[in-house]
Amino acid sequence: MSRSVYGYRSVARDSSALTMRIKEIAATRVHYGYKRVHVMLRREGWRDNLKRVYRLYKQEGLSLRFKRPKRNKAARLRQPKQTATAMNHIWSRDFVVGRAAAHAA
Repeated sequence: MSRSVYGYRSVARDSSALTMRIKEIAATRVHYGYKRVHVMLRREGWRDNLKRVYRLYKQEGLSLRFKRPKRNKAARLRQPKQTATAMNHIWSRDFVVGRAAAHAA
């Protein structure tokens, strides 16, 4: 390897201001991915390319899911299952077995 490799100093710009602005946009526009955030930054006058915005977006852990959850969102708001405190306190019925037994007879 060349000697100049050992003495190399990075000339990367400070990205803290850009990172803060990406966080602000992502907080206000929850469903915006990195491409839309990049468009918003361009409109505001930032001249950073898409690859840099993507890298900072991923570093902050802001990446979106590509698929929507299949389960209903209301499931998160449901109450937790009750725990039995005594015998015969909570009852349930297995409808599948009840139906199968009725048809077999």
